[in-house]
Amino acid sequence: MIVCAGRSETFNFAEPIGVGLVESAINLTRHCLFNKPDFILFVGSAGSYGEHKIFDIIESKRAANLELSFLSNDSYTPLDNVLESENKMTRNDTIVNSSNYISTNSELTKQYNEYGMGIENMEFFSVLQVAREFEIPVAGIFVVTNYTNENAHDDFLKNHKDAISILTKYLVDKRIIK
Repeated sequence: MIVCAGRSETFNFAEPIGVGLVESAINLTRHCLFNKPDFILFVGSAGSYGEHKIFDIIESKRAANLELSFLSNDSYTPLDNVLESENKMTRNDTIVNSSNYISTNSELTKQYNEYGMGIENMEFFSVLQVAREFEIPVAGIFVVTNYTNENAHDDFLKNHKDAISILTKYLVDKRIIK
């Protein structure tokens, strides 16, 4: 099963599950309850914390939910905030950080690299959480549309159309879709 966020980020080969941690968790849970897939592949865009370049493709099976307040020791959580899928099909070189907020402070977000996080995507942590609950292997494939800086939204809008084409071509080349 291939899923994506939705709204402005849809693909004709993927099922939209909603934007952000909550919408995606609710809608993916509904899918899993009524038609449990054998595998979940999330596809979408991501912002780079600085190490990945615009239009880079990143495959991952690890996600985190570390808020910016964590970086300045202004918060803590009793929850597991880094998850990993057991699937063997995906390279595991980058942790995808998820939040309901888009980061715009490039100096602060560079610190995420110290924790092994290279990109952010709003939904991937909840996708891994739901897949874990239903014991479904999961992976994500992302295309970088912007850096996490003050221009994040404008760059996302400017690069989104090309990024979606690049990601789709990558999926075709890898024979994930036709």
